[in-house]
Amino acid sequence: MQIFLSPELMTQEYQILNVVNQNEKAIGYVTFLIDEKKMYVYGLCEEEGVSEDFKDLVKPYIQGMSKAKPELDVYSYISIGGKKLELGDSNKEN
Repeated sequence: MQIFLSPELMTQEYQILNVVNQNEKAIGYVTFLIDEKKMYVYGLCEEEGVSEDFKDLVKPYIQGMSKAKPELDVYSYISIGGKKLELGDSNKEN
């Protein structure tokens, strides 16, 4: 199953992105909340079968957001089917 990010709402302080499948059915979301010193990333995907695709989709997006504002500490919690997904090697990620 192919999955994509579809923007829902975007401002300077937050972004809400829907995770949709190839049939444009929403199967999750990723939210970025940004303040002066921190960026919080919350994400959920309901479909356990796309965990690697979800990780491959979300990780570069978080890295790109971090490059745009390198002074921010990044705190994230991403889950698939209720289980926490470890994104890996980012040294700023908590």
